[in-house]
Amino acid sequence: MSERNFRQLIETQWSRGNFVCVGLDSEFGKIPESAHRSGNECAVSIANTIVAFNRAIVEATKGLVCAYKPNSAFYEAHGNEGIAALQRTIADIHAIAPDVPVILDGKRGDIGNTNNGYVASAFSVMNADAVTVPPYLGAESLQPFLAQKDKGVIVLCRTSNPGAGEFQDLWWPVSADHPIVKLTGKLQVTLFELVAYNVATAWNKNGNCGLVVGATYPTELTRVRQIVGDMPILIPGIGAQGGDVEKTVSAGKDIWGKGMIINSSRGIIFASKDADFAEAARHETEKLRDAINFAIGEEV
Repeated sequence: MSERNFRQLIETQWSRGNFVCVGLDSEFGKIPESAHRSGNECAVSIANTIVAFNRAIVEATKGLVCAYKPNSAFYEAHGNEGIAALQRTIADIHAIAPDVPVILDGKRGDIGNTNNGYVASAFSVMNADAVTVPPYLGAESLQPFLAQKDKGVIVLCRTSNPGAGEFQDLWWPVSADHPIVKLTGKLQVTLFELVAYNVATAWNKNGNCGLVVGATYPTELTRVRQIVGDMPILIPGIGAQGGDVEKTVSAGKDIWGKGMIINSSRGIIFASKDADFAEAARHETEKLRDAINFAIGEEV
């Protein structure tokens, strides 16, 4: 394992006013032709193209972001070439922006013994600084992740997709003396609130946990922040999914005006279909960064 510490890296970026996480959802079919690269037989190489595209995005945005978040699905879809592209992309980020953490959005999770393999893959093979995981199998199964003191373990809590409430909004009765009652003022809490409470109070012994809560649900984001204090929250849903920056900041900031990893993927990396895609990505990143910091200032 490397000596990089996810929480220290993200705190450093927050201190610089960087709260934008660029999601490297680098779908091959949407990559501009100007970024296409050939392989050994002069045909377009999927791996070389994705790597070149990502490298240009990182070069253009490196001073403006708090994290990069490649979603493994867009890489695994291309088999060995895609896996190689993901590994090379993370290596490029470490070289180009060494003080910016990489969150591998893989949503990995299984029984504990199987998770040993996922831990090795995410942190030793891919060299990511954090990984997203589901809570459904419980803390016991996630111990191989939670034990990685320097790595971020970002737990799905209230996700940004339209159907998220099917299970996440289910109500659970709690006893009057349960500590969550003092935080919520309710004798019934939702599943996502219970996940937030358990992660904050029982799972976060190494101070390396975070949560995923969508910008598309600011009311729920407010409730999660109330429960978890200054824990980092990865907030997808800004941009193409329609999340509002002002509402997100108001709901998602901690008492220090920090704690937010606000992700935008397609709205940044595919801001232009032409040769100026990297410049367009930088412009969109700057615009989002400025909007976040303006909203933080308005809240102070």
